[in-house]
Amino acid sequence: MSKGSAQIEPIRIAVLISGSGRTLKNFLDLASDGKLPVDIRLVISSTSKATGLQHAENADVPTQVLVRSKYESADAYGTAIFDACSAAKVDYVVMAGFLKLAPVPADFEGRVVNIHPALIPAFCGHGMYGHHVHQAVLDYGAKVTGCTVHFVDNEYDHGPIIWQQPVPVFEDDTAETLADRVFESETEAYPHVLRLLAAGKVKLTSGKVTIRSK
Repeated sequence: MSKGSAQIEPIRIAVLISGSGRTLKNFLDLASDGKLPVDIRLVISSTSKATGLQHAENADVPTQVLVRSKYESADAYGTAIFDACSAAKVDYVVMAGFLKLAPVPADFEGRVVNIHPALIPAFCGHGMYGHHVHQAVLDYGAKVTGCTVHFVDNEYDHGPIIWQQPVPVFEDDTAETLADRVFESETEAYPHVLRLLAAGKVKLTSGKVTIRSK
């Protein structure tokens, strides 16, 4: 592993996806290179059409497809997802482009993280995902955007913020060019937070996050 993570025991994680799995692929590549202390025990997708499932299968990571429409309520859906995560004995659940609401049970509070492609509380909430976010940033005329890694509660893009990384907005940006630049930031920010979690440096108290420097 890279300097600074050599003595850190990998954390066991489940990764939740709904699409291409670019973030999952980044985790898998970094872990394979010894640069990310994670043991990916399970990948759950909200759809069988998610191409990201292939990344998991290529890495011999177990997968499950849990489709929201097959459950009578959001609570039932969340129960199915977190029961699977419990069975995989994971330390954390990592949402990576997961588009469905899955209520977090009490035993997973403070153990579910998500990344959003904007600086929460701006440009977030239900329906604000992917290029919708970046187009909204451009339409508003914002000069800075970025990404936010946060603990998940039971609202979209809500919950205690762990880390934010700013990204400039250029005059000639399109939603596509801005999305690419924000994703590059995400490939740094999310692994950074996972390293902090693995090192036990993140503390959540009364809805606020503190990060130890040593």
